[in-house]
Amino acid sequence: MLSIDAVKQQVAAGLVLDGAMATELEARGCDLSDALWSAKVLIENPELIYQVHYDYFKAGAQVAITASYQATPQGFAQRGLDETAALALIARSVALAVKAREDYLAAAPQDGPLLVAGSVGPYGAFLADGSEYRGDYALPQAEMMAFHRPRVRALVAAGADILACETLPSFAEIKALIALLAEFPATPAWFSFTLRDSEHLSDGTPLAEVIAFLDAQPQAVALGINCIALDKVTAALKVFSALSAKPLVVYPNSGEQYDAVSKSWHSDASTCTLADNLAEWQAAGARLIGGCCRTTPADIKAIAQRCR
Repeated sequence: MLSIDAVKQQVAAGLVLDGAMATELEARGCDLSDALWSAKVLIENPELIYQVHYDYFKAGAQVAITASYQATPQGFAQRGLDETAALALIARSVALAVKAREDYLAAAPQDGPLLVAGSVGPYGAFLADGSEYRGDYALPQAEMMAFHRPRVRALVAAGADILACETLPSFAEIKALIALLAEFPATPAWFSFTLRDSEHLSDGTPLAEVIAFLDAQPQAVALGINCIALDKVTAALKVFSALSAKPLVVYPNSGEQYDAVSKSWHSDASTCTLADNLAEWQAAGARLIGGCCRTTPADIKAIAQRCR
């Protein structure tokens, strides 16, 4: 596990993130119409998760995001798993990414160093009702910290280099995660949000307020947006870059719309691609760039080829 300073140096230099995990698992035969989403594959077929990580590294990704977005003791408890079993599955999400990194670097040592980012999805992801795009939920800060603490502890103990606090719609939840990070002072994190528009978090909080808060947090080494439509990215990045000196992170979805009830994606994907927008996003301050839902290793390969 790298030091915060070492991670900051890599982030500042720019890194290619991986793309969607769930999309690739579905392409390989997994049914993810489930509250646990890709986390269910940690139980049923973890080898597939390893293969997806490996394929993203092979495509040129320099960061693997673990399959722990919806992996929580509370979520696994609904499947009858106790906390010990749940935490073992969260640790497995890191181990699978680490093994993929090791195996890939054994074949292509010149492509290192590579990072493993432990995914910390929002409370709304546990609710599995689409509220990570609305932020219309609330818990007292102590309860929110208690919700996130076991997963964060397990990810850190398993050797994640950085935490990906991602798809966050709520300022209160962001503040709770920062308070929790203080319990893990050697652990860096990036914070990426869902937005109501280019100037507001999904819960309506002005980005100026959110960014001013995060800019003062040394463990928050990058901030930005994920699971946003391609055509919304540039305008949002320009707002971020005007407000923050930190490196920016962006990993949008393909442009399709998610139906939280059917747990499926609808409408035609955008005709533009991640790679088509790369130079524009870099000019707007993006340093960590990859893909979210409905993106593939081919999308990441196209980015990586233009970054090297």
